[in-house]
Amino acid sequence: MYTRRPMVSGITLQKTCLWVGVCLLVASGCAFSRGNLGDEFKPEDVEKIKKGITTRSEVVMVLGAPDRIVQANGHDIFQYYRYDLKSGSLLLLLVNFSRVNIKSDDLYILFNRDGVVEDIVFGKRTDRLKFQFWPFGE
Repeated sequence: MYTRRPMVSGITLQKTCLWVGVCLLVASGCAFSRGNLGDEFKPEDVEKIKKGITTRSEVVMVLGAPDRIVQANGHDIFQYYRYDLKSGSLLLLLVNFSRVNIKSDDLYILFNRDGVVEDIVFGKRTDRLKFQFWPFGE
């Protein structure tokens, strides 16, 4: 016997496509996250450190213990840092786009052999950090 199969009508196909499209939109999303490592530098604390005057122990009293101590040519270098991270993601069902931006504030204090500050190098870049989720270009 011949059995007749029901045909899929144009309206049913449109409803199915619409339903799939709505599901894709609902399944997509955005995610933003932020993290930082280290303590923020206070400008007034950095200004308290004077070349040729401030000692190693006075620096520790003002800024706390350094994050890293490096020795170079008989000199101690205290490094203090703060990293800031911002991440944005566009989450789709099949493809995800994500971008992570990291910037740092770095403070290096170079001591002479007597333990007195010889030089200070300070860079602040975390104030220019922005959220972005598109991974291509600026």
